Amino acid sequence: MTTRSTAASGSQDSAAARLSANGIAVGYGVDTVIDGLDVAIPSGAVTTIIGPNGCGKSTLLRTLSRLLKPARGAVVLDGEDIAGLKTRDVAKKLGLLPQAPVAPEGLTVADLVARGRHPHQSWLRQWSSDDASVVGRALEMTGVADLADRPVDSLSGGQRQRVWISMTLAQGTDLLLLDEPTTYLDLAHAVDVLDLVDDLHEAGRTVVMVLHDLNLAVRYSDNLVVMRAGSILAQGHPRDVISAELLYEAFGLRAAVIEDPVGDRPLVVPIGRTHVRGSEDRHAPASSQARSSKVSLP
Repeated sequence: MTTRSTAASGSQDSAAARLSANGIAVGYGVDTVIDGLDVAIPSGAVTTIIGPNGCGKSTLLRTLSRLLKPARGAVVLDGEDIAGLKTRDVAKKLGLLPQAPVAPEGLTVADLVARGRHPHQSWLRQWSSDDASVVGRALEMTGVADLADRPVDSLSGGQRQRVWISMTLAQGTDLLLLDEPTTYLDLAHAVDVLDLVDDLHEAGRTVVMVLHDLNLAVRYSDNLVVMRAGSILAQGHPRDVISAELLYEAFGLRAAVIEDPVGDRPLVVPIGRTHVRGSEDRHAPASSQARSSKVSLP
């Protein structure tokens, strides 16, 4: 499958990327999910991986974070094969928020966030005032300092996501990988969490995340990686990548792509069988529906 990309994204220049995957093949047991995939993550940008369920989004993110080992190929972090690095050294460079993390029962917010400092601890270097300062800043940055003494399991979904991101920040890395950080959140809380991600990016962090909501992915990303069946269909800035044709190819989704009324990005408007204007069009062939909605579809 041919990968489409844009020069504007700069994402294919692996020399400029701190994190890249070169010809990786990854699977579970005998099932191969990704085979021969190449991707370079542009530094200083928010990259979001999108695609239909089962296409390999989370598998790719888990492989980039070294949670999964590729059967072939390599993930390169700061010029080194990540498989050859010590776990502690990886944790000092790369912070990961896994999908649906669970804290031990009764653990307080402060204690959970403090666990982000574990990669910096050793029998020679114990907890210090510097660690306390880093944890305090992480709590402040994510707006959960007032929750420090609360048990994590007593918080709302949005609050918990902020706390987990706070723990990731406490690691002190400037490269963050977030696997579906808005899962189980209502739209208001999802926007709140992504506003936080945007703040972290503005503060100088490189972010890679997996999202399901197409419009949120478009609005909050500098670089999109569009996947289907373990391969990359397209990569680049949302303005250069998102089109009705691509959405149909990647998701089988019929949609209009219009200008976002509150931003400078495209807006995806899904088209269902009964959503075409005019009752006379509801039972028309798909090609007629597409024409009536001013969308050119395959």
